[in-house]
Amino acid sequence: MQQTILFDLDGTLLPMDLERFIDLYLRAFSAKFSQKLQLPPKALTGGIWEGAHAMAHNDGRCLNRELFWDTLSRACGRNMWQYEQEFDDFYRHEFIAAKEATQVNPHVVKMIAALRASGRRLILATNPLFPKPATHARIRWAGLDPSDFDYITLYDNCTTSKPNLQYYRDICAHCGVKPEECLMVGNDVDEDMCAGEIGMQTFLVTDCLINRHGKSIDRYPHGDVPLLSARLLSG
Repeated sequence: MQQTILFDLDGTLLPMDLERFIDLYLRAFSAKFSQKLQLPPKALTGGIWEGAHAMAHNDGRCLNRELFWDTLSRACGRNMWQYEQEFDDFYRHEFIAAKEATQVNPHVVKMIAALRASGRRLILATNPLFPKPATHARIRWAGLDPSDFDYITLYDNCTTSKPNLQYYRDICAHCGVKPEECLMVGNDVDEDMCAGEIGMQTFLVTDCLINRHGKSIDRYPHGDVPLLSARLLSG
């Protein structure tokens, strides 16, 4: 029985239509900031994408948060750090427009409650590309609470991102566990299942499967959330 379980969020604990989520998110973001910052919507969202790309390729030299804001500032041709608090306020309020692309899976809610009651250590290993308000919002959209997790990866406490294996090593170091003592649960073949390369057990959730390269998933224990829940709670 793994006492430490790492869960991905988007598409795993929080079912979502990813393309629709991104569209709703960026539309709300542009509506909030484009006119205020006097930036064309495409320039603003393009800067957001550049910042996300930079974080996805962070080699550990700085926090993802620092890399994001520095990259966004270069892309927009101005110091964007001054708007950080306003961006956080967006995630607390207008970001909810993107909730329409998500739904609560009642099996997830019951599973997390039962795992907590069993004394397992639960880690939210969501790709750390967002600040705390955005991640906490999506946790609540899933019918969960941030307090359900012993540790949550965010853009201001991580210096790497998935699928960089150092991301998983850093989680282990922070939480004081060995990879072989952990189970990584996620829906992305490339970004989540790679945790197995450092010795973690893995489970691929197929409800909102992401398999960009059409790899065979037979090598991984896999199935929907009810199957995952049954396996975890039977141990």
